[in-house]
Amino acid sequence: MRTVSGQAYVLRGELRLKADISLQLKEGDVMTTGSPGSMGVILRDDTVLSLGPDSRLELNQFTFVPAKGEMSLFTRMLKGTATYLSGTIGKLAPEKVKMETPQTTIGIRGTRFLIRVSPP
Repeated sequence: MRTVSGQAYVLRGELRLKADISLQLKEGDVMTTGSPGSMGVILRDDTVLSLGPDSRLELNQFTFVPAKGEMSLFTRMLKGTATYLSGTIGKLAPEKVKMETPQTTIGIRGTRFLIRVSPP
């Protein structure tokens, strides 16, 4: 975690952890924010994810072992707003980065974007 404000949590299995800048994210974690709430995350490959209020983002897969050529990032945005800024994986292996939403899948090609997912 890089920044945390307001209501921000990480769901890890059955645990609901208060988001804190000392908390290390793990594959399978779900980041959630309330209203008000936001959080900013920098992953080990320097990918930047920022979540706005009332958001939910799953970190389904994150592998970053460049010495072995193992790199992948797969997230699922379920609701709210998020910004994304490519890190090393998005620059070296953009085909290995994917963000899903309830309506579509976004392939990353070394870029930045803002996404908003409204409840159905």
